[in-house]
Amino acid sequence: MPQLVLLPGKDRTLARRHPWIFAGSVDKLTGRARPGDTVDVVAANGRPLAKAAWSPQSKIRARVWSFDPEEIIDDAFFKRRIQAAVERRRTMPGLFDQDGLRLIHGESDDLPGVIADRYGDSVVVQLTAAGPEKWRQAIVAALQRTTGCARLYERSDSDVRRLEGLEPVAGWRLGEAPPEPLTIVENGVTMKVDIVSGHKTGFYLDQRDNRLLTRDLAAGRSVLNCFCYTGGFSLQALAGGASCVLSIDSSAPALATAKDNLALNPWLDAQRAEWRDADVFSELRALKNADRRFDLIVLDPPKFAPSAAHAEQAARAYRDINVFGFRLLNPGGLLMSYSCSGGIDADFFQRIVAEAAVAAGRDARILRRLAAPADHPVALRFSEGDYLKGLLCQAD
Repeated sequence: MPQLVLLPGKDRTLARRHPWIFAGSVDKLTGRARPGDTVDVVAANGRPLAKAAWSPQSKIRARVWSFDPEEIIDDAFFKRRIQAAVERRRTMPGLFDQDGLRLIHGESDDLPGVIADRYGDSVVVQLTAAGPEKWRQAIVAALQRTTGCARLYERSDSDVRRLEGLEPVAGWRLGEAPPEPLTIVENGVTMKVDIVSGHKTGFYLDQRDNRLLTRDLAAGRSVLNCFCYTGGFSLQALAGGASCVLSIDSSAPALATAKDNLALNPWLDAQRAEWRDADVFSELRALKNADRRFDLIVLDPPKFAPSAAHAEQAARAYRDINVFGFRLLNPGGLLMSYSCSGGIDADFFQRIVAEAAVAAGRDARILRRLAAPADHPVALRFSEGDYLKGLLCQAD
């Protein structure tokens, strides 16, 4: 088997069981390896360290499959890892009963580059690196056996694949499209899920618990939901008894789905919902000029900083929307502000929101720190997995 030899001293991160090996840590590759092939990782002195997937076109030259240098990476390996990931979720009370559930969360489930989400009896898999690309058949077969799903769709079309030298791939791997639009019930609210062309794998499962918190906070409050996508936060706010909910997004198709979702829940008061197809930044400015105020504001923007290199530029965008958020809050109002940018850590995000409050002339305090739910675990040795950060703030 080919050997990936590290430079002297570059085995320290592997000793801490971090699964990424960067190009700057590599001395040489002995033998021949194609993208995705398994290589033996060894220290400069030849000491065996791990088994990893080789990715010559990425800055992350290898991702560790196993820190046991003797473990065999084969079909049975993926079956074991996938079964273990699913069983971990079974142990969490009430979690496995969710219609929408993340089954595999990449590195934090010891399967770098593998994402799998369940929507009812359908599973969506996303392969983002050269290693899982090579083992697609084994991964799909293990997901089918482990979940007993009726259909499985692959959504390996994220931009990150280009960094691996991989083209976008999508299609049915098991079964075919259901005859009716796919829906799930999340905390009592029915939502459409477009697994073929929707964002991510079709839905933002990572905000499930935070949407429920919005419901708990919404009673009697006027709500503004920015970057509303298909209305997840909006419908939960209506379910919680919000007096009115204004939802803004620049995607007409997403807003159309949001309205469909509202119609799927006739027990919600549609008269309290307003939808606006507009640029969020421009609309926030217009609302400020119109002297509108709200009791609860949700800011859940797209990923402004895909990497640390984009952090400073993204910080300006996060700051701007949070300045408007604080300015539009009634006294005592609540701001739920999020960042899903991996290039901005929790401390940096808090500084951004704090600066925004000062710029808006508001005193505010953090009531709660917000994160992804338990089906999106973060391995202690892989802090990069902690991508979703949120703050629940109250302004004076």
